[in-house]
Amino acid sequence: MTRSSQLFTHRESKHAVIALHCSLGSGRQWTRLAEALGDGYRMIAPDISGYGSNTANPILPLTLAEEVALLGNHIDQSSGPIHLVGHSYGGAVAFKIATSAPYANRIRSLTLIEPVLPTLLRESAADRRLHDLFATFARQIYVDLWDGMYMEALDKFLRFWNGSGPGETPSGEARLRMVEQIEKIAYDFTAALGEENVSAAAASLRVPTLLVSGGLSPYVTQRIVGRLATLIPGAETRHLPAAGHMLPISHARIINTDIVRHIVLADDFARVLLASPLDAARESRTEQRSLRLVQS
Repeated sequence: MTRSSQLFTHRESKHAVIALHCSLGSGRQWTRLAEALGDGYRMIAPDISGYGSNTANPILPLTLAEEVALLGNHIDQSSGPIHLVGHSYGGAVAFKIATSAPYANRIRSLTLIEPVLPTLLRESAADRRLHDLFATFARQIYVDLWDGMYMEALDKFLRFWNGSGPGETPSGEARLRMVEQIEKIAYDFTAALGEENVSAAAASLRVPTLLVSGGLSPYVTQRIVGRLATLIPGAETRHLPAAGHMLPISHARIINTDIVRHIVLADDFARVLLASPLDAARESRTEQRSLRLVQS
């Protein structure tokens, strides 16, 4: 277990909440969500490969499936149902976990905050343009990294994800940390742009799903959320017009309330569905006995 996941893992309880961060982030992103959940859930916020304290592995994943495999030890920390939360690239990884073996049947709820699933946009002419623009942006980052222009790549990356929101300049310490890990974003782009059959996978989901977007975010991720909302049966959407792509941090108080509510409702619904016929029959017999006693 990494230092970050140790920091944000609460004591064992009913179910686990696994929260996956964005590119150039770390599990620390979910500090306030862990606080909002309290002791009712076991919070696991691992550092995705290549980020935070999880930089020792010399082999980095080129697909979302490989990314999921590297997270296996964190997922296996809990043997019961799992609530998944993912933001940006972490949202794409969470989507992969929820829609493929071996973990799909363990997912109790899913929260996706602007997941980076651009190949979903290749299915229509209007959306394909957004996909192509995103792919072009990725190639520009590849070239800068190949040429060793790490600062330039970082600036392009931050400007893109800032969308139409006010510009924010990270601290010198934060920029240094990002530059040290920036090569990993090339792998993230490759994994996201290589994912196939997203539409069919989304349509196959049968778990309570909350989709979140911000009105100041890049339109490509807003559109991905919109497409997912039409594909995932019963999906709930939450749009924050004044929020940008980093809304899990900038609007944590607002969105964490929605996430916790979504998780609790999913557990309540599951308890109703999982009540066994034997338990129901036993309760019925108890009620009948009580009624006879009252009548007598």
